[in-house]
Amino acid sequence: MAAESTIMIVNPNTATAMTEAIVAAARRVASPGTTLLGGTPASGVSAVESNVDEVWGSVGVLEQVHRGERLGVHGYLVACFGDTGVAAAKELAAGPVVGMTEAALLTAALIATRFTVVTMPRRTREQSHRVVRALGLEHRCAIRAVDVGVAEVAGGSAHLLDVFAEQGRAALDEDGAEAVVLGCAGLTELVEPLTAALGVPVVEGVAAGVRLVESLLALGLSTSRVGSYAAPERLGPVAR
Repeated sequence: MAAESTIMIVNPNTATAMTEAIVAAARRVASPGTTLLGGTPASGVSAVESNVDEVWGSVGVLEQVHRGERLGVHGYLVACFGDTGVAAAKELAAGPVVGMTEAALLTAALIATRFTVVTMPRRTREQSHRVVRALGLEHRCAIRAVDVGVAEVAGGSAHLLDVFAEQGRAALDEDGAEAVVLGCAGLTELVEPLTAALGVPVVEGVAAGVRLVESLLALGLSTSRVGSYAAPERLGPVAR
């Protein structure tokens, strides 16, 4: 890897303000030599909160990765809990692609025997379960949710501290959790106050993901092209 690298943070929804907030949060943990670009679909859905939303969001992810390839981006972080479009993006990108969910879960697994995801809204719990199952962490990870829409964190998440703290305490008492994973890209503001309130590590996937992409680039590692993530033969409308 060169001394400097460019990472695109892809937001699968069309909320530009959320993309800007996510990139700003990521800059606080990125290495000095890392350039961060935001990727926001020009069309699609304003939030990813259903299976239909995920389909549109996945198209948006692929469009942004295709744009990033033209710009010479070295690696990608998909900033949506549930890792919308990540598998397809891994086929398309030359460099490493990391989903914020897999990054958060793998980070939590390094520091705690058991941990709980607190995601939002409630109907998206299955998206979290899907990634947990794919990583083989069902025996270590529980899923909780607060019934709050993604749009409510577009301008910040401090107002949700009490409701997340309530679920966090339940995770410690009822799930045996030793760490808490925040299940949305817009929850960075909650990390420090929740850590103080709960007394356990609180993992946020955008921060974990940026550092993980940087590590893969530093190690000269990218997605294997043998089998599952071989380059696609057809790009379809993504190549517009």
